[in-house]
Amino acid sequence: MTATTGDVWLPFPAEDVDGLPDCFRYRLWDGEEHFPADPRPCVFYVTPYMKSPAVTLRPLAGMPAIRVVQTLTAGIDHVLPGVDRLPSGVRLCNARGVHEASTAELALTLILASLRGIPGMVRGQDREEWRSGFYEALADKSVLIVGYGSIGAAVEDRLEPFECRRITRVARSARSVPRGPVHALADLPRLLPEADAVVLCTPLTEESRGLVDTGFLGRMKDGALLVNVARGPVVDTGALLAELGSGRLRAALDVTDPEPLPAGHPLWHAPNLLITPHVGGSSSAFEPRAKRLVARQLTRFAAGEPVENTVLITD
Repeated sequence: MTATTGDVWLPFPAEDVDGLPDCFRYRLWDGEEHFPADPRPCVFYVTPYMKSPAVTLRPLAGMPAIRVVQTLTAGIDHVLPGVDRLPSGVRLCNARGVHEASTAELALTLILASLRGIPGMVRGQDREEWRSGFYEALADKSVLIVGYGSIGAAVEDRLEPFECRRITRVARSARSVPRGPVHALADLPRLLPEADAVVLCTPLTEESRGLVDTGFLGRMKDGALLVNVARGPVVDTGALLAELGSGRLRAALDVTDPEPLPAGHPLWHAPNLLITPHVGGSSSAFEPRAKRLVARQLTRFAAGEPVENTVLITD
């Protein structure tokens, strides 16, 4: 694949990105109502970050020359509904390498905050209450990572110094990595009862949608913590609410279903729950890494080299 001319749509100004090839016309579009130019000459589309699928997909039907769609997210589920609008041979690429550090940091933050009772202490500070006592440590706990891609591996990187008793890895299919075995999803019924904390890092697919259902939650040990930094629909919200309400499980969610979580939703006031508003990748680490990825991809594209992180090629 090669291109030495055409338009490239970026969600940030081209002059702010070092290393862009100078053979393209760069158009700035971050989801605004009006397009920056006619979409027809666009050959490479970098999607806006954290915009709705309706916004992200809107230009695609008018891009007959498109060759690459580059997301700035680890998951591509928000773009998949627009794939049928694309000509054949278009490469859909994700942002592998951009979000691992930031998302893994938040996963560890959610685990530590939940175990050490930080949300209650913050509420106590607001009320001038001194909530001393004994709280749980991450040390000597068993952690199960569900979804062992680059983000799952980054979570394990950050867990290692905390003296966990065991870190267990699960992915769609079994394999071995330098740290040890990665178990298949089919092994979850056996592994869940042994975990003190379960961290969800899996992409949203038809297989993972609703994975954390009544049966999954029911196999978790009493008092275990569920952490979701994946996608909201991986978890059955009703089933989780039932377990939280009973006091048997705890959870920390960076993503929810529905999302954004509307006012009045029962998750807001569920016991034993910490919520963050889908900020796993939204940190100071995002922008420089995203720009380096875009520059690298466009350099390869201009030179006729294969782009990285290709998840799908349209028929």
